[in-house]
Amino acid sequence: MNGRPVVVVTGASAGVGRAVARAYGERGASVALLARGTKGLAGAAADVRAAGGRALELPTDVADHEQVYAAAERTEAEFGPIDIWVNVAFSSVFARAVDVTAEEFKRTTDVTYLGFVYGTKAALERMLPRNRGAIVQVGSALAYRGIPLQSAYCGAKHAIQGFTESVRTELLHDKSDVHITMVQLPAVNTPQFDWVLSKLPKRPQPVAPIYQPEVVARAILHAGDHPMRREYWVGGSTVATLAANAVAPGLLDRYLARTGFSAQQTAAPRDPHQPANLWQPADDEAGHDYGSRGAFDDRSTNRSMQLWASHHHGWIGAIATAGAALGIKSWRRLRRTARQRPRSAG
Repeated sequence: MNGRPVVVVTGASAGVGRAVARAYGERGASVALLARGTKGLAGAAADVRAAGGRALELPTDVADHEQVYAAAERTEAEFGPIDIWVNVAFSSVFARAVDVTAEEFKRTTDVTYLGFVYGTKAALERMLPRNRGAIVQVGSALAYRGIPLQSAYCGAKHAIQGFTESVRTELLHDKSDVHITMVQLPAVNTPQFDWVLSKLPKRPQPVAPIYQPEVVARAILHAGDHPMRREYWVGGSTVATLAANAVAPGLLDRYLARTGFSAQQTAAPRDPHQPANLWQPADDEAGHDYGSRGAFDDRSTNRSMQLWASHHHGWIGAIATAGAALGIKSWRRLRRTARQRPRSAG
């Protein structure tokens, strides 16, 4: 990869995508920004340029494959070959499955699942002939574990997981130097809770522990640098959720049935007039740029020990091995000392 990588970020106008775009800007990257909202795109472009990178605003609805392919074409015309493609864009509905309309399920699937498919295909069609490049799928613990009130989103994330595994095996079969990886996220403090279409009685909220988008942006950049690893998990809560689901999914079903409704709602009533970005970009509807962070700063952390451990698993393994070796050596020394000690007369 050259010193000024060319990066495409979908969903770049706010939240995690916005934080990722800014982080690549800090590296001096040339960043193509794909999203629908013009106010958010302008804000993201300003962030990238202020950080030291180059920015290209590309108003795009990722549910439309022609728009996605045109954005890829424009990126390479303006910046050159794409090195990294990061799929982030999503939509969702907070509601019981019976209260989500067929049109809302379809729209969520078109954006959250097919948007990743179209982005991946646009990247592969350009990367495969060059035999280099990385695709990063921004997933969620909900790609493995469904929870109540988010059936549309969970279904789409599960679909992304299966699609990505299929593509990965094809690339491995071809011994390609194009790589695809997935980053599974925990709850993140993003503006989505102010604009996701909600039919809940109370204001939606992320389930604690909550991480700042900059934490996950660091993980996504690391994944782009090391895409040979099949998957990254961010946050101890993600690890705990996936481990519990693997060991005792039935118990987790009952636990989520008991706690999942209240944990995803605050005590405050939902604002019936809040914008909903399922059909229209929320930043343009609300008339302002939302940025990367949501309304839960006071409950969010900017650190993840699990993420650090994930990035340094080689060092941790070496330290653990050295510690085990030292323990065995000490134990053997104690055994020798015990054997050599004269026994007292009986």
